[in-house]
Amino acid sequence: MSDVSIQPVEHPFSASVRPPASKSLTNRALVLAVLAAGTSTLRNVLLADDTRVMLQGLERLGFALSIDEASGMVSVAGGGGKIPATWAELFCGNSGTTIRFLTALCALGKGDFVLDGVPRMRQRPIGQLAQMLRDLGVRSRFPGESGFPPIQVHADGLPGGLIHFGAAQSSQFLSAVLMVGPYARHELRVDLIDRQTSWPYVTMTMRLMDEFSVTPELLRDPKTGEPKQIIVPRGVYAATDYLIEPDASNATYFMAAAAIHEGSQVTIQGLGRKSLQGDVGFADVLKQMGAGVEVHADSMTISGTGELRGIDVDLTAMPDTAQTLAVVALFAEGSTAISGLHTLRLKETDRLAALATELTRLGAATDVQGDTLRIDPPQTLRPAAIDTYDDHRMAMSFALAATKVPGIVIKDAQCVSKTYPRYFEDLRRLLGSQPVG
Repeated sequence: MSDVSIQPVEHPFSASVRPPASKSLTNRALVLAVLAAGTSTLRNVLLADDTRVMLQGLERLGFALSIDEASGMVSVAGGGGKIPATWAELFCGNSGTTIRFLTALCALGKGDFVLDGVPRMRQRPIGQLAQMLRDLGVRSRFPGESGFPPIQVHADGLPGGLIHFGAAQSSQFLSAVLMVGPYARHELRVDLIDRQTSWPYVTMTMRLMDEFSVTPELLRDPKTGEPKQIIVPRGVYAATDYLIEPDASNATYFMAAAAIHEGSQVTIQGLGRKSLQGDVGFADVLKQMGAGVEVHADSMTISGTGELRGIDVDLTAMPDTAQTLAVVALFAEGSTAISGLHTLRLKETDRLAALATELTRLGAATDVQGDTLRIDPPQTLRPAAIDTYDDHRMAMSFALAATKVPGIVIKDAQCVSKTYPRYFEDLRRLLGSQPVG
């Protein structure tokens, strides 16, 4: 697969979809499983680029994993907080969760560990995580540019203690430290400064830690309700049989497909009010724009009303949905302003710049001011070949425009293998009203 063309939909469609497993939950569950005492069974594991580099990294650290490709089941022999290897070079591809979570995991070991990735990874900052670990007593250094991979961890266990976490380039730094926290020699406490980035992902981490029998304590400001401190008790994760839910970020493309096609309807199975993932909140954003939305405990249904309108929305809590919303905005009446996008410049590509370029290519007027993107849709969208910048979310989101406008080509579409290898196959089946997933 290189370039992909999609024929515009001529008739409304109705479909039921179960997206593949969550990348965020898969990589967190794998880390918690290797830290647990005993053998865990993880079911419905995502097997894609970002999770395969995690699996390979854990094996290089000496953990025993049994992977059943057909069923998506992984059996993990946990080390009870011990890292078997005393030296390893870990290649993390372009997976931010992998390099950040493994960096913290290596801190529990005894020895030297080097973590690196593709050239783009060397532009993605990790200095704030390294500083957090240093404040907890972990030594590390940067063989290349300071604050960026590769990073070398000189591990001798995690002393622990009190640290501060303020405005960050990624919530994954905090999640990485929290997950290894139970094995610190002294109780881990994190004072939270200012407004937190992508807070639902931190909440997801803590809820998953609870599933593995270690429960962090969250203290909030009694006046504002804002999170102020997290206390991670010392303990040992318990081996767990855990079913990973579908990926909410990838589900947004199917939600959006229904929203932009009048008379169409998509039901997302396995995601609803009970979901651990904050990106299920994208359904509420579509509702604000005028789409029909019904949310149940374990499912949600989105329908196209033909009356989408532009909105002003802050996506600080769910920045991975920004590209999906930007494409939906092309089919709305009036301007859409999306704020809270400061982390987008540090993702697989500079997503703010990429969005502005490709939306303009389709005829939209765009304006980027700070962390806010404003989009004014054109009267008529024009055909174009869309650059994807080796970014899976650029490919998946702009494919939605191709379902409405003839002549749109998604270039280098194989980048979807990062989290959703069969995306285009599933999208075509959805548009043809066949069950997907």
